[in-house]
Amino acid sequence: MTEDNEGNNGKQVIARAAAVLRALENQAGGLSLAQIAKSADLPRTTVHRIVAALEAQQLVASGKGGVKLGPAIVRLAASAHTDVVTVIRPYAEALGRRTRETVDVCVYRGLHAVSVDQYASDRELRVVSAIGTAYPIHCTAHGKALLADLPYETVAGLFDGQLEQRTPNTITDIGRLHAELDAIREIGYGVDTEEHALGVCGIGVTLNTGMTERYAISLGVPAQRFAEHKSALLSALMQCKAEVEAIIGA
Repeated sequence: MTEDNEGNNGKQVIARAAAVLRALENQAGGLSLAQIAKSADLPRTTVHRIVAALEAQQLVASGKGGVKLGPAIVRLAASAHTDVVTVIRPYAEALGRRTRETVDVCVYRGLHAVSVDQYASDRELRVVSAIGTAYPIHCTAHGKALLADLPYETVAGLFDGQLEQRTPNTITDIGRLHAELDAIREIGYGVDTEEHALGVCGIGVTLNTGMTERYAISLGVPAQRFAEHKSALLSALMQCKAEVEAIIGA
């Protein structure tokens, strides 16, 4: 066998293994070999061989419910998450220095946007929260930007009845929230005008990282400064988004 043929065969094996892993994505209950074969468009005998090889490396696991993604995938995903935050950090810091406002990097977690990194403003009057803070997704700038990236049905399924009211400005009607999300999809960014906390405003965008995890980056700004500087803040935020996506986006 020539070196070229060996290389082509190797690429084919990897492509088939990737197809199997993609078939198992978001399948918490597991799939049978026949279901994987249908989803991956591969012969069942091929799927059986690939699953056996992947299971030996803990990339998949077999059980009563069928084949699921294995513990090694979870470890790899956690590592990739850390790497994404590390890559974003210098751009978030540059955004913070440029605007002198607090920058938050958040990840989508159902009803919340969870802070995974932050560059704090150096001003005396500033907006700062601890890393790990879970922000309500329906009344924060980064949260609404993340929601706007989701299908209508997914958003509707997240909320049971009326939305929690944090301030007099919080949107509590699901219809109004959907209307705002439609507007965000058009303009490309979300805004929080004292909806999460009185005296606090924000502007946020999602980051297209090419990964399963959904990330957003936002500026937290005291209400006293927000309206006057919104245009400049948005411009700086959009520049940061473009820079990050040029490095790691898909």
